[in-house]
Amino acid sequence: MKSTATSYGYIVPERVEKPIKPAVMGFLRWLIWFEYIVALLINDALMTLLAFRVAYLIRFEWTIPVFRLEAMSSQPYYSSLSIILVPIWLMIFAAFGLYRRQNLLGGTEEYALVARGTTIGMLVLIIFGFLEPEFLIARAWLLMAWGLSFIFTAIGRFILRRVIYLLRRRGFFVSLALIVGANDEGISLARQLRNWRTSGLEVIGFVDKKLKPGTVLFEDICVLGSTSHLDEIIRDYGVEELILASSAISSHDKMLEIFQRYGVDSRVNVRMSSGLYEIITTGLTVREFAYVPLVGINKVRLTGMNRLIKYLFDYSVASLGIIVASPFMLMIAIAIKLDSPGPVIHRRRVMGVNGRQFDAFKFRTMHKNGRDILDQHPELQTELAEKHKIKRDPRVTRVGRVLRRLSLDELPQAFNVLKGDMSLVGPRMISPDEIEKYEKWDINLLTVRPGLTGLWQVSGRSDISYKDRVSLDMHYIRNYSIWLDLQILWRTLPAVIQGRGAY
Repeated sequence: MKSTATSYGYIVPERVEKPIKPAVMGFLRWLIWFEYIVALLINDALMTLLAFRVAYLIRFEWTIPVFRLEAMSSQPYYSSLSIILVPIWLMIFAAFGLYRRQNLLGGTEEYALVARGTTIGMLVLIIFGFLEPEFLIARAWLLMAWGLSFIFTAIGRFILRRVIYLLRRRGFFVSLALIVGANDEGISLARQLRNWRTSGLEVIGFVDKKLKPGTVLFEDICVLGSTSHLDEIIRDYGVEELILASSAISSHDKMLEIFQRYGVDSRVNVRMSSGLYEIITTGLTVREFAYVPLVGINKVRLTGMNRLIKYLFDYSVASLGIIVASPFMLMIAIAIKLDSPGPVIHRRRVMGVNGRQFDAFKFRTMHKNGRDILDQHPELQTELAEKHKIKRDPRVTRVGRVLRRLSLDELPQAFNVLKGDMSLVGPRMISPDEIEKYEKWDINLLTVRPGLTGLWQVSGRSDISYKDRVSLDMHYIRNYSIWLDLQILWRTLPAVIQGRGAY
C-alpha cells in the first residue's frame, strides 16, 4: 500500500479510488465471515451424518451375517435417529463457540472444542437412554459414532481451514493491524506476523511518538505517526486490530487510555502483547494472602490431567514404536559396527526438567576420533561454535550420513521417553553449554521435557537460526495441548522425508 506524508504529522494511504465507506466495508467483512460459518455448518452437518452412517454400516452390515439380519429391521430406526441428532449436534457445537469468529482459524483449540462437543453429544445420548428405557441403541454404534463424528468433522474443518489459508495469501479473510510501539518487541511482533501469512493479520505500520513518521523499520512497514493520530490512522486505513507492544508503552495510564478509547469500539479489536508473561510461559497462578492477590510461577508447565495424558500418550506410543522398530534398530546397529570402529550408541549430556541433566541416546554417526578430525579443519570450528552443527561435517561416517538424513539416529531416544527423561513432542534438547544462548528464556525450557520432535523439527531443523528455534520452543511451551502434539507428529513424517536441515 503506497502512502504519503501529510501536514498533519502522520502517514495516510494514497488511494486512486474513493475509499469504501466504513459501513459498507463492515458489511462486506461480515458477509465473508457469514459465508464461512455457513460452510462450517454444512460441513458439520454432513460429516456428522456421514459418521453416523459409517458407524451403522460397520456395526450392522460389515460384520457377521447374524448382525446383517438385524440391520434390515434397524435401518429405518437409525436413519431417523441420525436426522434428529444432527441438529442437536450443531446446537451443542454452537454452545461451545464453534461458530464464533474468535474460536476459528486459531490453532488447535478449534479441534479441542470439536472433541468436547462430540463428547457432550454422546453423554446426552447416554443420559437420555438412562432416563428413557424404551430408547435403545447399540453400544458399539454409540462408541463408533462418537469417534467417527469427531474424526470426520475435524477432517472437514481441517480442509476448510486449508482453503482459508490459501485465500489469506491472496488477501481474503485478512484484518489490517496496527502496532502501537516500535521498539524491539513491536518489530519482533511485526516480523512474526509477516512471516506467518496464514495468521489473518496484516501489519500495515507502527505508531510511536519517538520516531519520525515514514521511518521504515521492517521490510516495507514504517512508522505511520504517534498515538495522538490514532483516530485518523484507524479511520484512513480501516484498521481492525490494534496491537499494543506492552514493553514500548511508557506508563500504565497511557495503556489504560488506549483501552478506554478503543476497547469498547465495535470496529477495532484491542490486543496487548504478553510482554513479561511471554517470557514466563510456564503458567502463572494467583493466590490470595490476607486478601491480597499475588502472582506465582509454576515450577512445571504441565500439571494435572494434561501431564497425565501426555505421559500415557508418550509411554504407549514409545513402547509400541520400540517393539515395531526393534528388528530395524538391530540392522542399524550391525551396519554401524561394520562401517567404523566404536560404540553403537552415543550418549549426549543434555538438560532436562528443572535443570536435571541426563544422557540422551543416539546411534553413533561419527568416527570415534572425531576431535582429531575436526582439528584438521579449523575453518569449521566457528560454524560448530555458532550452530552446534556443521553442514558438511568430515567427522560423520558413511552410515551416519544416511542415518542423519532420515533422522534414524534418534530412534534410541524412545528409551529416553520410557525412562521419563524425554517426550515424543517437546522443545529441542540442548546441552549445558548451550543454555547461555537462551538467556531470559531458559526459565521456560527447564519446565518441559525435551522432545524427539517438535516445532523446530518440522520447521527446518538446523537450517533455522537460534533465535527462531527459541521462538518456536516458546510457542510450543506456551500453547501446549495434546492436539498440538498430534499436529506436530502428523507433520514430522513429511519433514523427515524431505530432509530439510538434516545434516
